[in-house]
Amino acid sequence: MPEFKQPSSRKRAAAASTAAVAGVSLLAASLLGLGAAPGTAGESPHGTATPIKHVVVIFQENVSFDHYFATYPQAANTPGETQQGSGIAAPAFTAAKNTPKGINTLANAGLLAPNNPNSIQPARLSPMQAVTCDQDHGYTSEQKAYNAGLMDKFVQFTSRDSCGANQFGRPGLTMDYYDGNTVTGIWNYAQNYAMSDNHFSTTLGPSTPGALNLVAGQTHGVKEFSAAGAPVATPAAGSYTVRQPDANGIGTVTNDPDPVYDDCSNNSHASANNLAAMTGKNVGDLLNAKGVSWGWFQGGFAPTTPSTAGSPASCLSSHGNAAGAKVTDYSPHHEPFQYYASTANPHHLAPASPAEIGHNGQANHQYDLTAFNHVVNTDNMPAVSFLKAGMSQDGHAAYSDPLDEQNFITATVNNIQKSKNWDSTAVVIAYDDSDGWYDHVAATVKNSSNTADDAAWCQNAAAAGVPMGGGYADRCGPGPRQPLLVISPYAKKNFVDHTESNQSSILRFIEDNWHTGQIGDASADATAGSLANMFNFHHQRSDLVLLNEQNGTVAAITHTGNGRGNGRPDSGS
Repeated sequence: MPEFKQPSSRKRAAAASTAAVAGVSLLAASLLGLGAAPGTAGESPHGTATPIKHVVVIFQENVSFDHYFATYPQAANTPGETQQGSGIAAPAFTAAKNTPKGINTLANAGLLAPNNPNSIQPARLSPMQAVTCDQDHGYTSEQKAYNAGLMDKFVQFTSRDSCGANQFGRPGLTMDYYDGNTVTGIWNYAQNYAMSDNHFSTTLGPSTPGALNLVAGQTHGVKEFSAAGAPVATPAAGSYTVRQPDANGIGTVTNDPDPVYDDCSNNSHASANNLAAMTGKNVGDLLNAKGVSWGWFQGGFAPTTPSTAGSPASCLSSHGNAAGAKVTDYSPHHEPFQYYASTANPHHLAPASPAEIGHNGQANHQYDLTAFNHVVNTDNMPAVSFLKAGMSQDGHAAYSDPLDEQNFITATVNNIQKSKNWDSTAVVIAYDDSDGWYDHVAATVKNSSNTADDAAWCQNAAAAGVPMGGGYADRCGPGPRQPLLVISPYAKKNFVDHTESNQSSILRFIEDNWHTGQIGDASADATAGSLANMFNFHHQRSDLVLLNEQNGTVAAITHTGNGRGNGRPDSGS
């Protein structure tokens, strides 16, 4: 891997200025003139703008930043607590002395009880309350909760306070948060790698818009189909699948329709919903055009009943969660590439061989999660991998929880760190939406909308002249603030980035690193904030931090002896 010399501040400023004039990406600008090999600006000899040759995006479900980080890095460490389900002792958490100050948490904002403006005060959830009620996270409901940016109507518009057996609920549940005694693994990754306290959903709303914004930066371009797969020529305005359809029936996704190019959409659950297909391009199309290997790997994607002539596949495998509930693994509306004809694997075909993984073939880059384990420690690990846990481990309230999620994330990251590809890998942990959980920060509206689906927050922005990208309605954003972490030998250590970013910033990082170009058509990638400040591309760390897969504590810190750089310490910039 090439070494990069640290430039002078004058040289960095000149490079940034040159990039701004030339329209070069911010990521490439960070390496302009910094010892990179000749050729494309910032490009390494292996065709990437940075030393990162593998990006792994672990895309989880339904968490706001304050829900996991309200009191970071201070945990209650209450004696006698145990983890729901296992009954093992909850871990204590003590922050490193050099943990950054000024993190935009609920505690640092002075908005813990009794000082919160919402009608019910925030309260800590214990490890014994891991499985909770699901909250209302609709596009319009979230805007109403924002109350034009005052952030004080969450109890009225997103809180769901009672639910099923073994699921915790209370009045004003939306206000509640976990600390390092429950989300111990996430807090330890933040302590040892880089996190953001200023990362948002690209738009408001639930899972499908978040997944589409990750891979395309675009929720407009959807066409509606019946549950049987027949085109719906003129969908009703405001229908479940399509908002604000034009004369051709093409509109915007604000809810969670299942993908039409997926056998399992209406063959793996009791409901029979209308279906959706996306037009336009996604990052898979861009990577294919450049010959870059990639794949989406999702729990439960392997069918339990294969497709046969005239009979679609079904996907009904399941696992238990911390509450003892049986949960189906596969969720079709969490799989964004299945909405696009170009990147779908409708019958859930397995790759013909491990050599196909990441490349063109019958699986068309869509795989069961287990396929990633076949390639992570090989030369065939894809350059870009998107990982989606089975539903019991994806973190979504009601059917998943932070303890089951922690088991998945730590096991996955440990596996990557132990692989031969770790020294050139960046793992990004991100979320598809907030679930409606309270967060005290509202980003300034960057993309407006003014329809019946929009509340005062977005309508006021439209009236004030905030543009509506592409003229496409119902893409108001940024949406709620969410956790974002980067785990890599090039990630800054115990670092908190304040750069504003959103889900499409991950898309932009991939585009810039592999020089794919952008999606176009008013995709959010064009204006998404950079993730570059979470990295130090001029220093490869030698420390390896492995976590306990049961409780998230630090299991081992080793040194690989592969660290390269300019003598700067692992922490800071």
